[in-house]
Amino acid sequence: MVVATLILRDIHQPSAPSWWPPAPGWWLLALGILALLAGFGWWLRRRRRHRERIAALFDGMVDAAPTPAAQVAAMSELLRRAARSRDANADRLKDAAWRAFLDQGQSLPRFDGELGNLLLDGGYRREVDPEQVAQLRPLVRARFLEWMGLR
Repeated sequence: MVVATLILRDIHQPSAPSWWPPAPGWWLLALGILALLAGFGWWLRRRRRHRERIAALFDGMVDAAPTPAAQVAAMSELLRRAARSRDANADRLKDAAWRAFLDQGQSLPRFDGELGNLLLDGGYRREVDPEQVAQLRPLVRARFLEWMGLR
């Protein structure tokens, strides 16, 4: 008589689940992350376009002015419009009060001296030095963009 012996093996664990396809929860997480990234990208693009439109508004109005005195007047008008976003009555300030408002929050006053005088009364002068207007423009542009919330 032949006796057959059975070879018994130990209990086997099932194989680990494969990593693909992921469970539905991982798909939802991936979609959520993609939605957040798309929303953030949309927000950044919108912010950049807004900044470009505001900067183009400033540059367009100043460039459209025919004379240096008209350019100073345009810069002053734009600054006063932007100042209303800080204080509702800021556009009504005059002379020293307006200069103090312009230099608010600055460690060094930037609108003092000749450039400050040019900004105050340059729009009313008959002749204005174009070089001084060129020096004043970046200061006014930076303050305008800051007050419009772009810096």
